[in-house]
Amino acid sequence: MRIDTLLGGLLIAIAALVAAPARAEAPSIQAPNVVVISPAIVTSGQPTAGSLAGLAAQGFKAVIYLAPPTVPDAVADEGEIVRRQGLEFINIPIQFGQPTDADFEQFAEAMSRLQGQKVLVHCQVNMRASTMTFLYRVIKAHEAPEQAYQSVARVWSPEGPWKRLLVSQLQKAGIAFEPY
Repeated sequence: MRIDTLLGGLLIAIAALVAAPARAEAPSIQAPNVVVISPAIVTSGQPTAGSLAGLAAQGFKAVIYLAPPTVPDAVADEGEIVRRQGLEFINIPIQFGQPTDADFEQFAEAMSRLQGQKVLVHCQVNMRASTMTFLYRVIKAHEAPEQAYQSVARVWSPEGPWKRLLVSQLQKAGIAFEPY
């Protein structure tokens, strides 16, 4: 066997071993549009009941659900599934067609209180969750809007009432950024 072939195989094996821990730390959540924001914040669409039941084992401490519990794809006993694991469950039932300043204020308060803990923020498809998390990251955590918005853009481009809420909240905070 040639030495360059042997070294090539060895380098591939080492690369696989180095990459393995990174893959193992990614959350295992079956849901639409899962976006890992940081080690402490993950956003997604509606997780399956099985995924919700495994959150504590992945180090999550809280779930913030941003859709009304009556939406068609809601997990009926989500709060109970989450609480049984010792996690905090918060439901802020944002009407998709009418997000309000009060919705953002309630979300920001919850996120501030949970700061430093691993949190899953979800809704139905990660539109509410990605947008509210972006606003929190930029307005309260003082992250660069250009960087934080990439997590929203992976899921959608807010329009209508969501774009108005984004622009309004950013203006109130004195942040110059135009969502695309």
